[in-house]
Amino acid sequence: MIMKLHSVSVVVILILAVNLVNALENGLARTPPMGWLSWERFRCNTDCENDPDNCISENLFRTMTDLVVSEGYAAAGYEYINVDDCWLEKNRGPNNELVADRRRFPSGMRALADYVHAKGLKFGIYEDYGNYTCAGYPGILGYSKQDARQFASWDVDYVKLDGCYSLPTDMDIGYPEFGRHLNGTGRAMVYSCSWPVYQIYAGISPNFSSIIEHCNLWRNFDDIQDSWASLESIIDYYGNNQDYIIPNAGPGHWNDPDMLIIGNFGLSYEQSKTQMALWAILAAPLLMSVDLRSIRPEYKAILQNKKIIAVDQDPLGIQGRRIYKHKGIEIWSRPITPIYQTYYSYAVAFVNRRTDGTPSDVAVTLRELGLQSPTGYRVEDLYEDVDYGILSPSTKIKVKVNPSGVVILRADVQPERFSKRPFNPYYYRYNQN
Repeated sequence: MIMKLHSVSVVVILILAVNLVNALENGLARTPPMGWLSWERFRCNTDCENDPDNCISENLFRTMTDLVVSEGYAAAGYEYINVDDCWLEKNRGPNNELVADRRRFPSGMRALADYVHAKGLKFGIYEDYGNYTCAGYPGILGYSKQDARQFASWDVDYVKLDGCYSLPTDMDIGYPEFGRHLNGTGRAMVYSCSWPVYQIYAGISPNFSSIIEHCNLWRNFDDIQDSWASLESIIDYYGNNQDYIIPNAGPGHWNDPDMLIIGNFGLSYEQSKTQMALWAILAAPLLMSVDLRSIRPEYKAILQNKKIIAVDQDPLGIQGRRIYKHKGIEIWSRPITPIYQTYYSYAVAFVNRRTDGTPSDVAVTLRELGLQSPTGYRVEDLYEDVDYGILSPSTKIKVKVNPSGVVILRADVQPERFSKRPFNPYYYRYNQN
């Protein structure tokens, strides 16, 4: 099946909108944060007696810290080791301080942070704006200044603040207040908020001007689960609401579609490639939640694909968008560096949402994708590591995309001195296992 695309000009609107946003300027998260997070894979497993290798404990986080370094993830850009829910005792200490579970974290959180830092990585922690965390442990309500100071004393680098057991109507005051307390400690801590998603659930329209001012990243849709259906629901949310979502993203302030579930149980190889490619197009935080002790090599290679990571970490920080959707075929595009004159380079992802069992062909010219520089573009397939040379805007691309799979291309605009090189008038990209 050959699909053709009509000309697209929406990226100009996108770029103008992004440039108008006022944002949090604490100097942090200039590109989307990258790291490892416990929640999706290990959830709230506190049974260290019967399952010592997989329970939420200092041993688990030390093990994953070691593997992030030794297995090449740190070299690829993953730098945060983030504790999620279920690290606490059920009650605060005698001075109302937060206390790590004494059996599972006998050395304490400062010692764990020191271990992570000694490996050259950064340490993140979880709390909740409400009376309790989502799993029923103490929240920060009534103790926000004290807790911020405690995190700083533990040398925390990243704080995720959930929103269970709280009133969404109070979040417009509570989340900024905690952010001010974090900044007031004098320690640089990335601030991840769940503020907008709880308000959306409650039928409240989030004040994104304030969210951008106070948070480095935020959740605005459901938690990801270990399934293709869950991943598709997130893809659809970001595509269907992109005009509302995209203008809020940029350096220092990111939409967070949730964790990477690549290498777990619910995604096929093709679907895993799709998540990685689309998260890069979305300028999403890349927070792996996977058992790094048992991940298969082909999934590890997806997570460590440095060319796709480079798209995600592009310094312009422009979130991409879906520019085409028809009969299960989608095309997503993101403006990236380098820029020549008024022309951007682009990352373009062709996604096949069909499940009828055969790859689908997509044919389109660069110009129809919005790539119009007369100097041409050097085009590369980021999964297959194939360089197709310099192509003109009139060049027709034909890609073959596997069911629930993706082809992601990078098209770097060329400076004028290269414009007289001969163009390849047509190229054929075949992607089938």
